Amino acid sequence: MFILKQLYCRIFQGVFKIALPFLPYRKPDIIEGILDIPNVLKKENSSSVLLITDSGIRNLGLTRELEENLVKEGFSLAVYDKTVPNPTTDNIEEALAMYKTNNCDSIIGFGGGSSMDCAKGLGVKVACPNKSLRKMKGILKVRKKLPLLIAVPTTAGTGSETTLAAVITDSKTRHKYAINDFPLIPRYAVLEPKITLSLPKQITATTGMDALTHAVEAYIGNSTTYDTRMDALLAIRLIFDNIHKVYQDGTQIEPRRDMLKAAFYAGCAFTKSYVGYVHAIAHSLGGKYNTPHGLANAVILPFILEAYGKKARNKLAKLAYHVGIVPKDVSKKEAAQAFIEQIKEMKHRLGIGDTIEEIQEEDIPILARYADKEANPLYPVPKLMDARQLEKFYRMLMKRKEN
Repeated sequence: MFILKQLYCRIFQGVFKIALPFLPYRKPDIIEGILDIPNVLKKENSSSVLLITDSGIRNLGLTRELEENLVKEGFSLAVYDKTVPNPTTDNIEEALAMYKTNNCDSIIGFGGGSSMDCAKGLGVKVACPNKSLRKMKGILKVRKKLPLLIAVPTTAGTGSETTLAAVITDSKTRHKYAINDFPLIPRYAVLEPKITLSLPKQITATTGMDALTHAVEAYIGNSTTYDTRMDALLAIRLIFDNIHKVYQDGTQIEPRRDMLKAAFYAGCAFTKSYVGYVHAIAHSLGGKYNTPHGLANAVILPFILEAYGKKARNKLAKLAYHVGIVPKDVSKKEAAQAFIEQIKEMKHRLGIGDTIEEIQEEDIPILARYADKEANPLYPVPKLMDARQLEKFYRMLMKRKEN
């Protein structure tokens, strides 16, 4: 990477870090279970709710208890269950029409990241009715309070219940863009383990590794605060202690609860301290090949950590000591490598390989440019890399595929 570009990236990141304490970040208040939602709605003087989910979740009956309880408690309830993966502007316009028709005053996003992004997008349209979503893409374009927004994650991974971002796909152009502003952070997050019990083992594994990636990248970056480090450490310990338990036996309530907490605190950490090249590469693969985000993160994570080398050694060693992989008298170099090896072992025990089958050689330069554009200068990574340097990671996955 050219020296001037490196200097620009580090100055940008340094200014952002200085500004962190003055920005209106906040954590959602935690609701321990679905049955507590009506009490929160009453406290917030809400009377009419729009529940946003997708047909798969609703057909599984995961929303039934909530729907029945809301009606029983006297709330007016409408349900929008047409959310698609990578929610579209059409989804949001349809939900907005339902919100208006039913005179709703609060929104519940129930599902994975897509349902929560749809709920956030709806909130943005309610708050800013005269602006198109496209005009609010980017950073700090909303600047208005959203209706009451409650997030109910059905997976322990995305952290969308904590973030200030909504990723929307334009229905006409198929262009995907993010809206980022502080009012998009949900007011409440419901960490209800019962609704995660039916998750398949593969989704349990990849979403759990997604949360681990959030926490690790947030912790080893250069824009951490005391709070984000504490959140990341808590998330990492919870994941190391519980991910194999829920993978082997997904019916265990307390490990499921702990994984939801891990995803929540990892989300709080990366929302403020950002992520790194693992996410940049994973996003490029998701955009090109629809590679599941958690899977891509899991495959890539140890390779990027190794590439950071000495720049991440001390922090990775602290993580190894923190989760008890090695005793504290082991050298930092050995401890850092032990942490990376533990992640490799973890993903293999979870049935996650080392390849992304869809990668094509001719796509690699474009994919690397996308990753470079996303990461630099925004992500405060331990070691800066440019598009040409990032290309090797895509080829690494291909080489492993060919072996």
